[in-house]
Amino acid sequence: MPQVPVIPFESDTTPTPAGEIDKMVFGRLKRLRIQPAYPCSDAVFVRRAYLDAIGTLPTADEVKAFLGDPNPAKRGALIDRLLEREEFADYWAMKWCDLLRVKAEFPINLWPNAVQAYHRWIRTSIKENKPYHRFVRELLTGSGSNLRVPEVNFYRAVQSKEPQGIAQAVALTFMGTRAEKWPKDQLAGMAAFFSQVGYKATAEWKEEIVLFDPAKAPAGGSPAAVFPDGARAEFPAGQDPRTVFADWLIAPKNPWFRRNIVNRIWSWLLGRGIIHEPDDHRPDNPPANPELLAWLERQLAAARYDLKQIYRLILNSRTYQMSCIPRTDDPKGQANFAYYPLRRLEAEVLIDALCQITGTTERYSSAIPEPFTFIPENQRSIALADGSITSSFLEMFGRPARDTGLESERNNRPTAAQRMHLFNSSHIQRKLEQSRLLRSLGAIKNRPREIVNEIYLGILSRLPTEEELTIAGAYFRSGRTKPRDALVDLTWALINSAEFLYRH
Repeated sequence: MPQVPVIPFESDTTPTPAGEIDKMVFGRLKRLRIQPAYPCSDAVFVRRAYLDAIGTLPTADEVKAFLGDPNPAKRGALIDRLLEREEFADYWAMKWCDLLRVKAEFPINLWPNAVQAYHRWIRTSIKENKPYHRFVRELLTGSGSNLRVPEVNFYRAVQSKEPQGIAQAVALTFMGTRAEKWPKDQLAGMAAFFSQVGYKATAEWKEEIVLFDPAKAPAGGSPAAVFPDGARAEFPAGQDPRTVFADWLIAPKNPWFRRNIVNRIWSWLLGRGIIHEPDDHRPDNPPANPELLAWLERQLAAARYDLKQIYRLILNSRTYQMSCIPRTDDPKGQANFAYYPLRRLEAEVLIDALCQITGTTERYSSAIPEPFTFIPENQRSIALADGSITSSFLEMFGRPARDTGLESERNNRPTAAQRMHLFNSSHIQRKLEQSRLLRSLGAIKNRPREIVNEIYLGILSRLPTEEELTIAGAYFRSGRTKPRDALVDLTWALINSAEFLYRH
């Protein structure tokens, strides 16, 4: 294993561009006279890549394997492996379920059986790497039973099923814009594409058919549908207007479609969109780096809407792999990606990490006492299908309610209640006391250095520095507490550290 530096978060090599992303980011930083951060260390990278790509903390063995690998191309190889993991589908299905409002209860009311079908369709689409334009077209043009054609639940997961409410949801999710702020005529023109969406109940319990209903067409023939760019739509009576809108949306010349998704992915991985916020595209909110955004749009088209290729490009860039330690106090540095931003772990990722570290499980509950809401004890939070199935921990730590489809609905700001819960709650103490990991480490109580190494690798994904080893070793040898209690104390201290609670 490599020797641990005094400051284990960055390397001292000169930050240099390695690809097109870096040339555009570093070029802009040079024009602004802002120094980019140093590259992050291997230990920081392995933790960051796992958390950002699959929402899962690496195990101590995975960290050791990566740190001990002499291959200079090991970072790219790790990224390729992560993009094929089952957790990749789980984590990004969770992200999409936030945007698509996948929730059984009020105010969405999809019902549990439809939620399970919808989540399965979303996760399968991600796992199979369905081209993004096909994924969106299927959502917008689907017709049939909410239980047998899961994608039609898009039209049921809106608080207002009026045409304008649907248009606002489409604009927000796939164009990144707040259509409620548009001029009334512009919103009405887009809403006309969804004016013939019909809903019909069946004799089966909680089944609903979503369909194109020609009977809802306005008198005089075709609806007065106008695309958001101002072009008037032309299509014969009897044709589903949703197909016309979907074809316009995913067309290569559309100014919103590709820009929205590549900006969202950049925001998900780097904590801030090139257009910030990612839900607020408008003329007076320009991109921080227009050249970079346009290049990513072209790459998505060249990759035939393969989203994994965009993840791969960003994750492999030196821009993404910068340290979180800024070399500038210029406020423009953050907006221009001069360093990796500190971000607190999402509620689901945090509780999964705590369960992984301690070898414990978590209990979830739902107000709906149905078989579709049964959650096995070993279920991970990132794989929960239903926004209505929750726990007090998830609610306290800011999991979104999935009512609006807005990215900002997730609240990652730390609170006093969260700090007290981690410091002193019976929930966390019980996990530490019941930890199978700590029990197994107790068997090597005569080798404190090895114990401390394993705890640091499992929690912080790095080896301790010599100073940390000295402090921990002195505590273990002091005799002031039992060896088992010393293990619990060290674990408690590390899970309450900013280094554990934040992406860095």
